[in-house]
Amino acid sequence: MWLWLFALVGFYFLFRWYWYRQTLQNLTDKYVFITGCDSGFGNLLAHQLDRRGLRVLAACLTQQGAEQLKEATSQRLQTIILDVTNSESVTAAANWVKQQVENRGLWGLVNNAGIADPSCPNEWLTKDDFVKILNVNLVGLIDVTLSLLPLIRKAKGRIVNVASICGRLTLFGGGYCISKYGVEAFSDSLRRELCSFGVKVCIIEPGFFKTFITDSKYMEKSIEQIWNHLPAETKEAYRQGIYDKIFITLRNMEKICSSKLTLVTDCMEHALTAVHPHTRYSAGWDSKLFYLPLSYLPTALVDFLLRLK
Repeated sequence: MWLWLFALVGFYFLFRWYWYRQTLQNLTDKYVFITGCDSGFGNLLAHQLDRRGLRVLAACLTQQGAEQLKEATSQRLQTIILDVTNSESVTAAANWVKQQVENRGLWGLVNNAGIADPSCPNEWLTKDDFVKILNVNLVGLIDVTLSLLPLIRKAKGRIVNVASICGRLTLFGGGYCISKYGVEAFSDSLRRELCSFGVKVCIIEPGFFKTFITDSKYMEKSIEQIWNHLPAETKEAYRQGIYDKIFITLRNMEKICSSKLTLVTDCMEHALTAVHPHTRYSAGWDSKLFYLPLSYLPTALVDFLLRLK
């Protein structure tokens, strides 16, 4: 009996391995549009897909970022300046993509652009602080996706949305976690709506990695500016000890951030090039072994464990 059970389990994992390792043919004919390619995951993914032979359409926020990426890649890769919070910029980018892909349609859209500043206790923030993050991480992502959906439907392509483990588990205040929960919800609705068109929607849920977003010095400067402008009553309520603890947490978090960004971009690449992509990708061992399991525990227990950090 046990032998049959082990054989069945072994067959399951062998089938799963074979099923998910199958890759698409004619990748050189496929166009992929990536947002947020100035640095971090987007920049690395643009290089990675370009080396693999795909036709990368890379959107950068700055001219400098676009020029540096263009110089370091092949002639196949094309760049455009895009501000995802500006609908005119999004429309212009969508028209440019349509000109590039012509009748082929757009195979892949990777919504990677994102920010995390400001992130601190909610009471320290204003409505505009929340809107700043939501406009980039969620509303901008939605705007880009809706603008390109006809091209993606035509190619029966892929939408890859970069959420976060913070879209499954709220670790701090501010608009970041809220925006990533929204990305999860938007992606789920898209996946169900577009299934009949042959379009697949994948969600990337990274843990903590060494990127500009997790730079403790940058975050500390931002929090210090917010603290200095708080009313005296708020400062008194939170006490200096809580302020100091936030800085300690930021520095400790930066120490455990992984520098292996390919753990994330490999998930993105699989989502774009596999015959059978996953619906969700948990990128990073902290995400797989700690944060994701933690998100399934009873709420009271999760609250207690997070207070210990």
